Amino acid sequence: MEERRLMGGRLLQKGKRSPAEIARRLDVSRTTISDWAKELAEEGWAGLRRRKSSGRPPKLTKTQQERLVCCLKRGASLAGFPTERWTLPRIRQIIKRKFGISYHPNYLGRLMARLDWSPQSPLPQARERDEDLIEAWLKKDWPRIKKSSANRRRNRVF
Repeated sequence: MEERRLMGGRLLQKGKRSPAEIARRLDVSRTTISDWAKELAEEGWAGLRRRKSSGRPPKLTKTQQERLVCCLKRGASLAGFPTERWTLPRIRQIIKRKFGISYHPNYLGRLMARLDWSPQSPLPQARERDEDLIEAWLKKDWPRIKKSSANRRRNRVF
């Protein structure tokens, strides 16, 4: 599209062809050629170049986003939640409480990704887990089991 606009701008500047001829050559409407001519006259070549669409401005300012990240880094328990796990509904509550801004839950994931926060889930572990017992098993039992299975594989006949 940008290439086509720039080509149209070059043809318009030469002035050798009519807007209708340029429109036919570039397969666009005459209205489009008129718009390009107007942009070229008002803004120059920058008017014909591709621009990033502005989109809707963010609800949170940059400083508010930085404050949100600081709050998230401090932890969920300091923010008044029973566990340290940040969830989108919890983050939504924090934003509403601190800044008075309401976000739709479906959008928060994109906002967190833009702020370099990725969804993470803790690895499940039993509450009854005994680290000393696990370490002892790894040191004593596992080498014995590993050695006996290696011996069984060695004695196989195919």
